[in-house]
Amino acid sequence: MKDEEAKATILRLLQEIAPDIDPEELGMDDNIREVFGIDSFDFLQLIIGLDKEFGITTPEEDYGKITTLRYLIAYVKATK
Repeated sequence: MKDEEAKATILRLLQEIAPDIDPEELGMDDNIREVFGIDSFDFLQLIIGLDKEFGITTPEEDYGKITTLRYLIAYVKATK
């Protein structure tokens, strides 16, 4: 999987969770939750969506590590 494919999927999932966001506002190293004001419930929905979309299982202890788009892309590719 290429970085751009993973990025497009992640941004699509974010937009499904928070339809009023503009994915173009998110830089690769910006904190996803801070930029979009995503609460814990929405963040959990993102994790569930990622797990389904990429066929991975994200352990709860990894949730706090997932902060930026760059990290999330690398995480998805590493666990795939």
